[in-house]
Amino acid sequence: MHYPIFNSIVNTVESKLGKRGIKATKFTTWEDNKIHATGLELIIGLDETSNFMNSLSINFDWDSFRETSMAKELEGMNSHPFLKIETLTNSSVTPTIDVEMSWLFDIERCQPEIPGEAGNYRIEKASRWMESISKKVNELLAKDEIITRWHIEIDGDEHGRYLSAINLISYFQYELTSPKSLNEVNQLVSKKLQDLLLKANKVIYLADEILDDSVAA
Repeated sequence: MHYPIFNSIVNTVESKLGKRGIKATKFTTWEDNKIHATGLELIIGLDETSNFMNSLSINFDWDSFRETSMAKELEGMNSHPFLKIETLTNSSVTPTIDVEMSWLFDIERCQPEIPGEAGNYRIEKASRWMESISKKVNELLAKDEIITRWHIEIDGDEHGRYLSAINLISYFQYELTSPKSLNEVNQLVSKKLQDLLLKANKVIYLADEILDDSVAA
């Protein structure tokens, strides 16, 4: 399937990152015709930005129904291939773009081994700073009415149990109902991306601040 509107969104994201001097370590589009969906996955390394995070990933999800809904409303989209498919044109959905933003924490920096300590002290300590970060992030993103959660995996060694994976994940959803042209779509996407990157940097800053105190304690 061909998604000219989403492809334009992808180009806008790539251009915006370039103008900000942000080089993604991964920038990949995907498409699954079985579920009529497409998306963009990008990963930004944070080694020079954060003392406790490895990377930031941002995933954009889209589908043929949203693409068609937008094509019906935008100027100059009369030749869009999806407008020839009756099952798509008969569907009525709100054109929204789903965004998943995930911060991957460095498990060794966040859970340093302490000489003389034993048991599950690393998990116990991590649960405290994770709770503090959750509280601050919920305050920061309160107006966005989004879902934020932790994804963790637990392992163990001779020193006790520890977290072998630590991800903080936030889910955003943006309606794209106001644009009347593809240029306006790209302007809105550019604005939303700037807002996302600003929020991402604020989360990185507050997490580093909390972890600085936690690891030093």
